[in-house]
Amino acid sequence: MTLTPTDAVVEPFTIAVPEAELLDLRRRLTATRWPDRETVTDGSQGPRLARIRALCEYWAGDYDWRRAERDINTLGSYRSVVDGIGIHFLHVRSAEPAARPLLLCHGWPGSVLEFRQLIGPLTDPVAHGGRAEDAFHVVVPSMPGFGFSDKPATTGWNISRVADAWITLMRRLGYDDWFAQGGDWGASVVEQLARKAPHRCRGVHFNLPLVFPTEEEMAEATEQEQRMMAHARRYRDELDAYAREQATRPQTIGYSLADSPAGLAAWIYTLFEDVTDSAGNPENVLSRDEILDDIMLYWLPNAAASSARLYWEERRNGAMSGVSTEPDPVPAGFSIFPGEAVQASRRWIERRYRHVLHYAQLERGGHFAALEQPDALVDQIRMTFRSLRGS
Repeated sequence: MTLTPTDAVVEPFTIAVPEAELLDLRRRLTATRWPDRETVTDGSQGPRLARIRALCEYWAGDYDWRRAERDINTLGSYRSVVDGIGIHFLHVRSAEPAARPLLLCHGWPGSVLEFRQLIGPLTDPVAHGGRAEDAFHVVVPSMPGFGFSDKPATTGWNISRVADAWITLMRRLGYDDWFAQGGDWGASVVEQLARKAPHRCRGVHFNLPLVFPTEEEMAEATEQEQRMMAHARRYRDELDAYAREQATRPQTIGYSLADSPAGLAAWIYTLFEDVTDSAGNPENVLSRDEILDDIMLYWLPNAAASSARLYWEERRNGAMSGVSTEPDPVPAGFSIFPGEAVQASRRWIERRYRHVLHYAQLERGGHFAALEQPDALVDQIRMTFRSLRGS
């Protein structure tokens, strides 16, 4: 890729949403036309009316976007054009001289704010009960079409292309080699980084393993592996309607999500309800502010349709996971959280990764590990990369 001087610029990027946009949001919320109540007493038809109404009432009356805006701007908000797309990212350098670069990759419906509680402990471990030698310089980019990154105007922005963009971004920031971590689509990006640039991506960590058992492995599954397979079946059979819609008709659902904040809230809240380790009530493990901060990074930049198109791109690309049949050559760590839909045993993983540095099954946590169990995820990241720091 040939870069022009303009392309190579990295500039501070201050987010300052006009007050008129926040007033319009409140107007839309208060004017919501609600559906009738569900006919069941659980979440089997989707988020219950009472929950979404309560969330939207809080959103319209008590929620403070300016707090989240300050968090983003204070952490270190930047922008750079990569492959023709303006990328918004957080970049927080550690003061520790031995700090190593770490790329944190989000998925859908995640955002850069998903990692907010990780950044302090990762960049300044001593201040958070850790060791100086565990410090990282942290980079958290928003994928094209997500958050405050630009929206692709043409097709072709699949996971492979996102990985190429992150390789360019890390070199532009001055990092010749680095570690990478991800879950959800972020795990697919990290997998691609390891395969495309193993000389630069020196180690990876996953909180969602891209490991799908073969027919032979399913036939010989242990009791524990059978439970893992049951998690995946339930997700596929009952919970993945959103993914099928976004993979086949992202524009169709985009009209509703772009126009109705209540509709967007319900669409995203469904995931928080279904795949957090919360017994079906995400507000047991996340605050309303955390949930709404995430939703706002889809509402404010009108990113519902543009982010959903990633599913369409990957379906069109022929591989939702981007997984190769060849073993991944880069040293890897895996943290299996009990509420995650996609889980894998160590023996499944070791058949697909040449160097498994770390494997752990956690007692608590789900799909949104960085939000649900930030301290545990920080520990898992530190343990994974500790042995690679001198390499």
